[in-house]
Amino acid sequence: MGFTVGLIRVITLKDDELLNLHGRIIESAFPELKVVSRCIEDQPKGVYDRETEEIAKPKVVRLAKEFEREGVEAVIVSCAADPGVREARRELRIPVVGAGSALASLSLAYGEKVGVLNLTEDTPDVVKRILGPHLVAEEKPEGVRNTLDLMSDWGREAARKALEKLLRRGVDVVALACTGYSTIGFARVAREMAGIPVVDPVIAAGAVTLGILKQGTLGGGAR
Repeated sequence: MGFTVGLIRVITLKDDELLNLHGRIIESAFPELKVVSRCIEDQPKGVYDRETEEIAKPKVVRLAKEFEREGVEAVIVSCAADPGVREARRELRIPVVGAGSALASLSLAYGEKVGVLNLTEDTPDVVKRILGPHLVAEEKPEGVRNTLDLMSDWGREAARKALEKLLRRGVDVVALACTGYSTIGFARVAREMAGIPVVDPVIAAGAVTLGILKQGTLGGGAR
């Protein structure tokens, strides 16, 4: 049995290949999910601080409601800060899954000492709240200001250096707290460097979404 999921990108993208990349990642990992991707408007650099997160929230809610009207069975917000997720959950009857909360929850299934690799600022609040005392270290790539920087050669190298610092902190699992890391396929590189579990936020969101939807088919309810 398959499920149709709406995926919201919080960066404004005109390139269809980039727009659909996270959806393709999820479909490849979880063939039971068919993903339809859309992006919010007027945020060409995405969500990278609290101000851009607040600006994104009503746009995310609008798109989520649009998806629900069109009959999708769940909505994924592909951002580790979960902008608009809490607000959308109040208004929608279908499950709304944030990449950040999925990332944190799955990280706890791997280990007790979680190291978080962020994009720019501190660990997103939703990730910090779920991890609680299990968040033992956090790092961010030097000089990276938004997800576009992360996609550059120097941004990737900065991410590698930040990961090296994080691994010196005695963590037993690494959480990649930006879906931009999924865009550049950084989890594969990080696993080779780390030798410990590395959790990709987009894959985590897909895993949690499929789990919720399958539980719904077993009679336990989708929410």
